[in-house]
Amino acid sequence: MTTTLSKSGASMLWILLLTAASTVTTLVLACATPFPSLAALAAVHMRRRDGIATMLLAWAASQAVGFGLLNYAHKATTFAWGGALAIGAVASVLAARVPLPRFAQAPVWARLAIAYVAGFLGFKLVMLASALVLGGVHTAVDPMIMANQFVRNAAILAGLYALYRGLLALGVPAPVAATA
Repeated sequence: MTTTLSKSGASMLWILLLTAASTVTTLVLACATPFPSLAALAAVHMRRRDGIATMLLAWAASQAVGFGLLNYAHKATTFAWGGALAIGAVASVLAARVPLPRFAQAPVWARLAIAYVAGFLGFKLVMLASALVLGGVHTAVDPMIMANQFVRNAAILAGLYALYRGLLALGVPAPVAATA
C-alpha cells in the first residue's frame, strides 16, 4: 500500500524526471522547450499543482540552459520573452486540463491528444499576445512555423509518453493522478 508520503515523493520524482527530459530536449533543439508536450502529459497524469510545478521548473531549467549555455542576450526583450514563456507554460497546462473532464472515459491516447491540442492552443495564444507587445507577430502566426512546432511537439509528446510508460514498467511509482 502506498502512503501519502510516498505518493508525494512519486509526484516530486515525476516533476524532476519530466523537467530533466525537457531540459535534454531544450539542449538538443537549442531552446525549444516542449511546453505543450509536457502540459499534455501533466494534465492527463498529474494533479493540477504538480503540473504547474512541472511547467515552472521546466521553464526555469530552460532559462538556465539558455542564459548559461546558449548565451541568450541580456536584453530587456529577452527577459520579457522569458516571462512570457513562463506565463505560456502555465497557460498551456491549465488549457490542457480544460477539456479532460468531458473525456474521462476515453482511452489514454485520446486524452493525451485532446490535452495536447488544448495545451498547444493555450501556449500559442499567450505567445501571440506577447508578440503583439514585444514584436514578432509574423513569426507567431506563420503557418509553416506553427505546423512545424505542432508536429515536433507531438513527436516529443510521444517520446515523453514512451519514457513515462517505460519508467512505470521499471517500477517507478506513478505520480498522484489528475482528478477529472
